[in-house]
Amino acid sequence: MPYLVRAFPLIRPVVELQQFLSALSNAKRAEASRFYREYGVSHESAYLQETQHGNILIVVTLLADQEEAAPRYRAASEEFHTWFKEQVFYLSGIDPNVTPLGPPTTQMFCWPTEPDE
Repeated sequence: MPYLVRAFPLIRPVVELQQFLSALSNAKRAEASRFYREYGVSHESAYLQETQHGNILIVVTLLADQEEAAPRYRAASEEFHTWFKEQVFYLSGIDPNVTPLGPPTTQMFCWPTEPDE
């Protein structure tokens, strides 16, 4: 299962990002679990990187089939899906209805996971 790695510019205060992530982990946890399962996500983690050019949110996702999930996510209009996409757009300025997999990323390096032989 390939990693999907995206870097989102954070255009809102960090506290607003924390509120969104807290909602996913708490008040909307059951909905978030269904949402992630529906798209074949087995893992998602987010990392805040503070740079001299502003904060960047780095999101790493294990997604079973990116090509299959992306158009379904783009077209999704269920209440939670809409709320989730609105939050992404509000926090980053990246519209998931336009770029459902987030900002394009090119893998430039991958250290082998197998021990040297």
